[in-house]
Amino acid sequence: MRRAGLLAVVIVLAGCSSEPRPAASSSPPASSSPLAPSSPAAFHAGAEGAGDPYFPKYGNGGYDVAGYDLKLKYDPKSGELGGTATITATATQDLSRFDFDLARMTVRNVQIDGRAATVKQQDAELMITPSAGITKGRKFTVIVDYSGKPGQIGNQSLGEGGWLRTGDGAIALGQPESASTWYPVNDHPSDKATFALAMTVPDGLEVISNGVPGAQQRAGGWTTWHWSESSPMASYLSTVVIGQYEVSTSTHDGKPMVIALADSLGPGSGAAKSLNRTGEIADFLATRFGPYPFDAYGGVALDDSRIAYALETQSRPVYGQAFFTQGQNDRVVAHELTHQWFGDSVALTRWKDIWLNEGFATYAEWLWAEHEGTSTVRQSFDDAYASFAWGQGEKAGDPGVNRLFGDAVYTRGGMTVYALRQTIGDAAFDQLLHRWTADHRDGNATTDDLKRLAEQLSGKDLDPLFNAWLYSGEKPAKP
Repeated sequence: MRRAGLLAVVIVLAGCSSEPRPAASSSPPASSSPLAPSSPAAFHAGAEGAGDPYFPKYGNGGYDVAGYDLKLKYDPKSGELGGTATITATATQDLSRFDFDLARMTVRNVQIDGRAATVKQQDAELMITPSAGITKGRKFTVIVDYSGKPGQIGNQSLGEGGWLRTGDGAIALGQPESASTWYPVNDHPSDKATFALAMTVPDGLEVISNGVPGAQQRAGGWTTWHWSESSPMASYLSTVVIGQYEVSTSTHDGKPMVIALADSLGPGSGAAKSLNRTGEIADFLATRFGPYPFDAYGGVALDDSRIAYALETQSRPVYGQAFFTQGQNDRVVAHELTHQWFGDSVALTRWKDIWLNEGFATYAEWLWAEHEGTSTVRQSFDDAYASFAWGQGEKAGDPGVNRLFGDAVYTRGGMTVYALRQTIGDAAFDQLLHRWTADHRDGNATTDDLKRLAEQLSGKDLDPLFNAWLYSGEKPAKP
């Protein structure tokens, strides 16, 4: 993610110095049923959270999702959304009950492998009790039939995210949570899953989502749009944008490139000029980080003043209009595309490590500026070091919930990446970038994982470096 205000600071500083597997099927597995008639004493309810220290109730325990397959219909006039979510999963314990996250929607029916389940909804929790226990290690398929008028969910510290109704459609977007406002989900990045969407809307509206576009089907004044993301995805990276958009589809490096611009922006706008460099910027980043990790490229530019940030929604980042008020802005594109490697393909295990996403994306902005000839990486680091508000006690490696998107995570995070490069040397650092994105592709990782790999490649003890730059609120010495 990049918030407009934070990016503006980086741009000013830079001026001074001159973010396939098949999609989940809706069919139940052909193997034996996961429902077990054994003693109820062996089965227990899955945890009501994924255990994240920052957000204890985000996500759920007891199962691992393989894929989401959504078949939905949205009426912009009424704001009503409805349909089915087919969720394939594997039990990680003997389950007597498990939960999904789902806010502001009403569930009509739930089936597990074709058998009716008992359902209770409380706040944003959908509690499901199968007709019999589900044994550990068994695969099962859940079909949830639901409807309602989705909306946003608020976080006292971080603002609102989720389903935002517009004059002609809707936008589903937000970090650290958003997916639970429009489909039942294990809403924590530690449980990544494939994603497929069939969204039906009135004729004349466009639907843009993650991954590879499929065929469109028209019937009775309605059009169904199909999208699929075959690489596992953290739930907050899922998106759908509905409305009047100019959609351009081409091919880049043999993969679909889908660029969508709000009709009001126009082909000569700063947003259009910036997003049209997506392929070029992604190719440059691939020379630094390794092969682009997904089956599609693209981006979506909004014209909605309520969204003052850009978000690395997988394979197709979404950009708020605030980034293009001064014209072309390639650096935000470089930032969000870097997240496709750092944050999307290699996702967080816990939210306290968000600097792994934002620090590398900030550093990549400096790489892009150097590539464009506006400033060197060293100059960008020096400017950031000179202007950073030292003495505030902010810790990039453990910022706390209230500062999850604070300057320390972004700017101090970027400086940490540069300090790491200077400490281990360019050769080891280059190896680190490529090994990190290859070893953890389609998975999750932590700061400790990064430190271990960097120590392995460099042969150096990096405790002093990581402690000084990530876990101390003091001002470190320049590398």
